[in-house]
Amino acid sequence: MSVKGFCFLVLIGFLLAPSVLIAQSDKQKKLEAQRQQILKEMKQINALLFTKKKEEKSEITLIEDLNYKVSVRQNLIKITNEQANLLTREINTNQKEITSLRTQLQELKDDYAAMVVKSYKSKSEQSKVMFLLSSENFKQAYKRLQYIRQYSNYQKEQGEAIKSKTKELQELNIQLSKQKEDKQKLIEENRAAKRQLEKELKQREVLMASIKADMSKFASQIKKKKQEADRLDKEINRLIREAIAASNKEAGKKTSTGKFVLTPESKKLASSFEANKGKLGWPVDRGVIKAKFGKGRSLTDSSVEVNNPGIKIATTTNADVKAVFNGEVSQILVIKRGNPAIMIRHGNYLTIYTNLSKISVKKGDKIKTGQVIGQAFTNRRNGETLLGFRIYKNNQKLNPQYWLSKY
Repeated sequence: MSVKGFCFLVLIGFLLAPSVLIAQSDKQKKLEAQRQQILKEMKQINALLFTKKKEEKSEITLIEDLNYKVSVRQNLIKITNEQANLLTREINTNQKEITSLRTQLQELKDDYAAMVVKSYKSKSEQSKVMFLLSSENFKQAYKRLQYIRQYSNYQKEQGEAIKSKTKELQELNIQLSKQKEDKQKLIEENRAAKRQLEKELKQREVLMASIKADMSKFASQIKKKKQEADRLDKEINRLIREAIAASNKEAGKKTSTGKFVLTPESKKLASSFEANKGKLGWPVDRGVIKAKFGKGRSLTDSSVEVNNPGIKIATTTNADVKAVFNGEVSQILVIKRGNPAIMIRHGNYLTIYTNLSKISVKKGDKIKTGQVIGQAFTNRRNGETLLGFRIYKNNQKLNPQYWLSKY
């Protein structure tokens, strides 16, 4: 291979290899961030849902908690597998790069050795002078002088290239060793997670068998909970319609449009609220989302459809509840045979906090982000503390998970 051709291949190798490694490294960082987030969530689940005695909880609550824990652990295993697979690809890429570097380094050394021998044979200054004096004209002499200088510079460059390649090879070997350690650690953690998952799945099977053995009893409990949820939804929807109608009337609108009529000030507040999508603080200091937004099936009775208009956050005993954004208390909801709730308006957006035990604000109060507005209700029988949290735009339900920041 010619020197020119070899240098071209080396240059291509320098340009392409790092870009592939950087892309893979960035993906690995994202996966690790996800894994750490899930591990943090798992700690929260254990602390908030599994520190109370099992005997204190009903079978339905236990199966809900366990099912949630299983789903999070399955996600952890999935992410860890992706990391291990990506590390395998990175290790293979590095091994190929190391093999290529060794070949390049050997060719550089061979080429450099050949130049040293050639330089030794013609090292006398007299031979260089004779080489110049034997030129047929000045132009040829000038070109020969340039050649001597270029050849000397090329020797130096080859020496530096050998040093650089040797250092790169050493760094890649260190990186490869670290990747293999990381991969082994992930594999071991995944094995432990799978063993724990198997235990949890067995616990769930036992619980489900117990529930199915007395389904009539649990079906009535499920039905009662659904009726309570429907009653709360109906009341919240009524109050939202009333709030919109009052807003329209105040603005001089005779008929309700189903949307809040905004003043310049409330329009600015709504715009600011919207700009913070995905960055809103949580309504409690510690919590995990036990029930997600949207439609689904009951975990204990698949014939029952569940449609959550918001999320349910499991939190600490008697946890303080905080406003997620600046706004005004639009309504204090007093629910018959239920716990109170607070509705806060942010322009044409509403945040609603349900299942409270204490209220620290009143209708019409101006609220600041992070201000304590009440306290979450703790069930004394099973020690469970659940906060309901909803977000609406006018009368349209939104998924709060898209709006809250990552814990």
